[in-house]
Amino acid sequence: MYTDDHQLYIAHCDEGNLCINGRMANRHGLVAGATGTGKTVTLQVLAETFCQAGVPCFMADMKGDLSGISQAGQMSSFIEKRKDAFGIPNPQFQPCPVRFFDVFGEQGHPIRATVSQMGPQLLSRLMGLNETQDGVLNIVFRIADDRGLLILDVKDLRAMLDYVSKHAKEYTTRYGNISTATIGAIQRALLQLESQGADRFFGEPSFDIFDLLQTEGGKGIMNVLAADRLMLQPKLYSTFLLWLLSELYSTLPEVGDMELPKLVFFFDEAHMLFDDTSKALVDKIEQVIRLIRSKGVGIYFVTQSPTDIPESILGQLGNRIQHALRAYTPKDQKAVRTAADTFRPNPAFKTDEAIMNLETGEALVSFLDEKGAPSVVQRAKVLFPLSQIGAITPEQRTAIQRSSRLAGKYDTMVDRESAFEQLIKEAEETAMQVAEEQPVGPARTTKEVQEAAPKAEKKKSGVFSKVLKAVLTAVTATVATSIGTAVSNKVTGKKSRSSTSTGQKVIKNATSAATRTITRDILGNLIK
Repeated sequence: MYTDDHQLYIAHCDEGNLCINGRMANRHGLVAGATGTGKTVTLQVLAETFCQAGVPCFMADMKGDLSGISQAGQMSSFIEKRKDAFGIPNPQFQPCPVRFFDVFGEQGHPIRATVSQMGPQLLSRLMGLNETQDGVLNIVFRIADDRGLLILDVKDLRAMLDYVSKHAKEYTTRYGNISTATIGAIQRALLQLESQGADRFFGEPSFDIFDLLQTEGGKGIMNVLAADRLMLQPKLYSTFLLWLLSELYSTLPEVGDMELPKLVFFFDEAHMLFDDTSKALVDKIEQVIRLIRSKGVGIYFVTQSPTDIPESILGQLGNRIQHALRAYTPKDQKAVRTAADTFRPNPAFKTDEAIMNLETGEALVSFLDEKGAPSVVQRAKVLFPLSQIGAITPEQRTAIQRSSRLAGKYDTMVDRESAFEQLIKEAEETAMQVAEEQPVGPARTTKEVQEAAPKAEKKKSGVFSKVLKAVLTAVTATVATSIGTAVSNKVTGKKSRSSTSTGQKVIKNATSAATRTITRDILGNLIK
């Protein structure tokens, strides 16, 4: 529960209340524990405590359980047993102001990003490209930038890939080798991504990050992402959340350490962020996490074991809540020791043994003190939420969505002129120019003109062959006619003014004259 001295009451131990110092809340945190040990309830307690302090939060809802934060809670036997020990004899059950979001636009307001906003690095990870394919994708983005072509949605990227493939020789000397086979591999990966629903995520209007930083009635808005379907595509889920973090980092101004954060970002199933992730991208994530705290944003990773988080990032998570871990195998035992080593020891108990003996709702807790140093680990009970535990009905969700200030803002996708339309326009203009220079009937597209060129050359060659054949046929026919006439005259007894030699001379002259006349006429028509 939030108190006026910027202390956020989260858990209770034998020595008293355990609170997150508001000025240290942007130093990030970790909530870890095996399945069924209470991580989701702890996340809900953290979120509603920040909410009461006026700090908006963003969280992914894997099973729909977190949607209950939008409704007031109620007394239960569990709460009845603990309320007095927690110093809350009369709990004031209350809801949090909530906005629901959904990448697919089915259970909340749609969230979209343009392909350019996602960038080649994150897009490459999303499509599972290798190093060579990643390099070519970067070239495609560079060509688009140099040509002033906007890549907003999937069809824009597909059009750019097709364009670069057809002009590979032209761009290779300037940007590097562009293999048609590599372009084909990227196109196949894009098709697979599109079949997973990426065509509904990429586009406009793109999401405004500042919509996450709002309050209502003095409380921070709880931005809940429906992630049950998104979880079926782990790379899409993790890359989407990483994009959100990157947008926050690049958009928000520097504010340093504040009395309370501007936003708290909960990254559930955090191991997905680092599975199959290149070292370059892990380094990028580490940089964002290290620097985003100066933008007033706190990041809290929620996962099963601290070993899911790279050490370079784990060391930056100052506020820790560790629920129970099970040690059935040597690997599990190693994970328990690793988790225990991340805490400042408490002489009252052995940390590694305590981790394996924690009950549901219990945790080992260590928060940063006012100087930024980790406190001694305490075995504690996490508070109960004042909002509803569990999912709400579809009707309740729909009612909340309709009454939201964001209703209608992102519902309709906008398709403005971008790379796809511009490249089509260029192709049509090129086709018109070709048609004007070499009229070949009705206006055709560039592709049709290119395909027709070899056929035109073949046709032209065929015309010359036919001309030559026509000349030879005409000459032969004329000669045959002249000779036939002479022979006929002789057979019928017609008198000739000349001798036989004179007749032969006439035939020869007639043949030559006929040949010249026919050849001249045909070639003259051809030239015309």
